[in-house]
Amino acid sequence: MSAAPLVDLQSCADEPIHIPGFIQPHGFLLFFGLDGSVEGWSANIPAELANLQAGQHFDHLPLPALAAELIEECVAGQVDGECAPAFIAVELGKVQYDCIVHATHGRVIAEFESRHVPADTVALFAVKAHSSIERVRRQKSIDTLLETAVRQVREFTGFDRVMAYRFREDDSGDVVAEARREDLTPYVGQRYPAGDIPAQARRMYILTTLRMIADVGYQPVPMLGAPGALPLDMSYGVLRSVSPVHIEYLQNMGVGASMSVSIVINGRLWGLLACHHMAPKQVPYSIRMAADVLAQVMASTIQSIEARRDAEQVEQAARVRTSLVESLLIDEEPLDALARHAEALQEATGSHALVCVHNGKVISFGAIERATAEAIVRSLPLDASDLVVRDALDEWPVDVQPVIGKWVGMLALPFDPPGGGWCLLLRTEQIEQVAWAGRPEKTSSHGPLGARLTPRGSFDAWHETVRGRAQPWEAPVQSNARLMLSELLRASNARRAQTESTRAQLLAMLGHDLRDPLHSINMAGTLLERGNGNGNAQPSLGKRIQSSSNRMQRLIGQVLDMSRIDGGLGLGMTLDPIDLASLTEDLVDEMRLAYPTISYEYASPGPTMVRADAGRMAQVLSNLLSNARHHGQVGHPIRVALHAAAGWATLEVANKGSPIADDLAATLFNPFKRSSLHNPLNRTGMGLGLYIVATIVREHEGEISYRHENGQVIFSVKLPLAETERAGPT
Repeated sequence: MSAAPLVDLQSCADEPIHIPGFIQPHGFLLFFGLDGSVEGWSANIPAELANLQAGQHFDHLPLPALAAELIEECVAGQVDGECAPAFIAVELGKVQYDCIVHATHGRVIAEFESRHVPADTVALFAVKAHSSIERVRRQKSIDTLLETAVRQVREFTGFDRVMAYRFREDDSGDVVAEARREDLTPYVGQRYPAGDIPAQARRMYILTTLRMIADVGYQPVPMLGAPGALPLDMSYGVLRSVSPVHIEYLQNMGVGASMSVSIVINGRLWGLLACHHMAPKQVPYSIRMAADVLAQVMASTIQSIEARRDAEQVEQAARVRTSLVESLLIDEEPLDALARHAEALQEATGSHALVCVHNGKVISFGAIERATAEAIVRSLPLDASDLVVRDALDEWPVDVQPVIGKWVGMLALPFDPPGGGWCLLLRTEQIEQVAWAGRPEKTSSHGPLGARLTPRGSFDAWHETVRGRAQPWEAPVQSNARLMLSELLRASNARRAQTESTRAQLLAMLGHDLRDPLHSINMAGTLLERGNGNGNAQPSLGKRIQSSSNRMQRLIGQVLDMSRIDGGLGLGMTLDPIDLASLTEDLVDEMRLAYPTISYEYASPGPTMVRADAGRMAQVLSNLLSNARHHGQVGHPIRVALHAAAGWATLEVANKGSPIADDLAATLFNPFKRSSLHNPLNRTGMGLGLYIVATIVREHEGEISYRHENGQVIFSVKLPLAETERAGPT
């Protein structure tokens, strides 16, 4: 018969590598139509098939009986032109072959790969491989699994070097484990650029998880066939010829033979076992399949390890999220709730600092400077409704890049857009020394294939310092953050709706409460104008006017303070060194004069200096003393005590009384508490006093708390001592 035209081989750059038109020479290939008729063959078919012609039926060919049976089974068992590979050992012309038959794209392909290793030796290798698979399966961490895998694969295949690659999100790969001949240069720790595996090659690694090149210096064997036949798709073939650019790449590494085994997880190339031999080497098909099974076991084990780790992260994040939302739903101040959960939030997200802002107030946790935190807050978009994610310096606005320092990673949650509420999780720059396996850039040069982009010729480590990048925010962290944002938004909206409802109730109540003292003042003024001749009337009227005016002043003052807090203006305090002991003593004396029937006890250690606004601290103490007077049991003293220790001044106000119910205690320092409205023990209370007190204490960088101890209701205020006090005696 006349030779059929070659199936063209085009350059790797513009020809898909799954239809190369050539095979490797350590075997031969036949392919058939789905009716079993011959469509093509490789040019190196053995002499026994010399009379092969297109159109012949396979059962008329002098093939080994077992091979013919596999072809027949594939023809009969194909579905939509596809059939999974089947394998059998056969002999043809006194040559041992591994016959592999499969169907793809409407063609049945029979590959006969020569085998020079006796069957009993192959069986021993298979036993070793089974043991290796069991060892890999038992590993509990990814690092130990990869270390075990490279040792085991090298042991049962005999390659000079076996490396485990792990691919990154950008498709570059790190050599994370290696078993090698002692005289070979180690590659572990080196990174290979994504361009080393082009997209079309990456696709092939996923489709066919094992590829063997028995001799890097081979001469490709062309495919022959009927004129005009479509190119043969060799995606799943074992003899498929590889890209000449890849051959040059391996030759530059000094490799004589190679085998690669893909680790595919969820349809993505997670990693690769790369096996190199410095001389030609052919590993029998069954041993290669054992390596392929091992890689599948590795993929399953890795997936289980990662799933377990992700589940633990999800569980931890869910606990933090639930606790945080619970805090917000009981009307706790958002910044207080975030502050209380700051450490848990950082741990659950792997962040190094936390910055929170609400109504213009900024708080931070971690080793981040105040000015940097404020600069980061100013860089936030005004109209964000979803996560804002930044992993690198160049992802930040240009004007803020010079001032953010090392804080280049940010995961920002806009939890209350109307109030300017943000929760910012931050990661620091991760300065990385990358050991590239040669310069990662492609270079244009004259290689064996002419002038073109050519693979590098040196694989000596080339070091590069990578700056300006943080550890990227992992997909599970972002997913959990998005869930948290959704719940925080719901909690913030619910809290805002409740606040607006209670605010309306407060304004109605305020209008009512102001009407009474105004009416009293009006009536008293009328009587004063008319005069009634009663010598005792004017002092009584004056006292009434003073009492009503004081009540109005207190109500209006609380509303004004609340307005300033809601507007994000703060309370406008001026902090100066003051003696807290003297201030407290003066206020207690005033209370003794104003309420002579109540016993006040005061204990202090003497002068106690703090930096504070004297007027606002007087407001704090007056409120606590007023609460103790209204709620304490009659006939029992109100105790005031001041202590100083470990850099803090602690002021406590205690009165005899029953413990506050847990549900009420959780909202003591929130505004507009429904329990405070129309309280029979304090009918003029609006639920703002303790909220304003807590705000004053926070703006002094202090803490306020409630506890019940030995039958006493105790409110405790902690303030940092002035620097001179902290330093102690000189």
